[in-house]
Order: sequence, then structure tokens, then C-alpha cells
Amino acid sequence: MPLVTVGVVVLDCAEPERLARFCKEFLEAEETEESANRVELRTGDGIRLAPRRDTDATPPGRPRPENSLQAHLDFAWRTWTRPNAASVSLGGRPTEAEDAPGPSEERAFADPTGHSFTLRRIPPPAPKRG
Repeated sequence: MPLVTVGVVVLDCAEPERLARFCKEFLEAEETEESANRVELRTGDGIRLAPRRDTDATPPGRPRPENSLQAHLDFAWRTWTRPNAASVSLGGRPTEAEDAPGPSEERAFADPTGHSFTLRRIPPPAPKRG
């Protein structure tokens, strides 16, 4: 048994309420706690996210030329249409052209407060044989 478990993924930003609204709608999450500087959300599959106020926060850039380590969220989808449109309608923005070179199975976005995230397509399961 581990000594600790992952509790909450905390995302620092200048406007936690704005990021919480985006995540709540995009992930169909429920708000579980709110304070003056933090909003905690829980998704249907149990992931907990908490945008936290940091007035000095600056959004990370993607990709970083120095290949530094930084966190970003990957969201998995089976088709592109719904998550792309939903992200943009909720205030997200693509951070690369739709026809950018590289794998077509993922696209980079930024949330309304500038955090990067990736929409990664999950291929449909192969049909059973036999």
C-alpha cells in the first residue's frame, strides 16, 4: 500500500473561477469545494482538479524550445468534432494549425487562462475475430 495517493491536480492561474467554469463544462465535472483562491472539481471518473489563484502566474508555453518539463493535461476522445468545438465554445483556443505536421491523433489547445492541454484521439476498438 502506498504511503500517499494523488489527491488533486492543482493548476495555478490568475483567474481560477474562469478556469473552473471551463473545466466544469468541458469535463462535465461537479464543484466540490470553493474558497476565495481555489475551486475544486471532481470529474465523473474521479479525477480531482483545482484551479488556484496565483496573481503572478504566467501561462506555460508549448512547445518549449528548451524541452523543459512542465505539466499539461491530456484528454482522450474518440472523434474530433465534439471536443474541438466544445473547447473553443468554452473559451479554449487551438495553439497549432489544424494541418500542423505531426501525428493527427492529437491537437494542442490552451484553456481560457493559458494552460496547455492536448486532445488525443483514441482509436476505435478492433472488431473481435473468431
